[in-house]
Amino acid sequence: MGNRLTQIATRTGDEGTTGLGNNQRVSKNSLRVHAMGDVDELNSHIGLLLCESMPDDVRTLMVEVQHQLFNLGGELSIPGFELLKAEAVQALDQALEKYNAQLPKLEEFILPAGNRAASQAHICRTVARRAERATVALGNEEALNDAPRQYLNRLSDLMFVLSRVLNRMDGGTDVYWQSERMKK
Repeated sequence: MGNRLTQIATRTGDEGTTGLGNNQRVSKNSLRVHAMGDVDELNSHIGLLLCESMPDDVRTLMVEVQHQLFNLGGELSIPGFELLKAEAVQALDQALEKYNAQLPKLEEFILPAGNRAASQAHICRTVARRAERATVALGNEEALNDAPRQYLNRLSDLMFVLSRVLNRMDGGTDVYWQSERMKK
């Protein structure tokens, strides 16, 4: 990885470019920078989620996710580099299995609502999907490893499941969509 920043306001981006981890300069509007930005935004939203009450095991998982997202962002910032390992995707698969097994089967669509923690988890889910789309778009133009795309796909699923887990804290439940078509 490149040098750690010691000066934040470098003014090197004033012309609309930014430096990648390999010292290459690219447009701030490039597909790579969009993907990096969406991953960074997702990590920030998870940081906000961590301000909420949640079970200790969920908190530990979310902190680990933040570290893995930093790895993912680092990998995106250095073309051809690998930081995010397949084991990180497997860890999300295991968490999905664990937490989904605790939940009742869904019989209707649910709204992105409920308590604050669950609602923030839904925001994380939607930002993860956007980051995934940006990563797929980048992968359509440049060679990327599979793990970043897979990790974001799995993480969005996990955030949906965790929103349901978080809604059940203190006796809550999912907020179901009231479909007019389904009522008839």
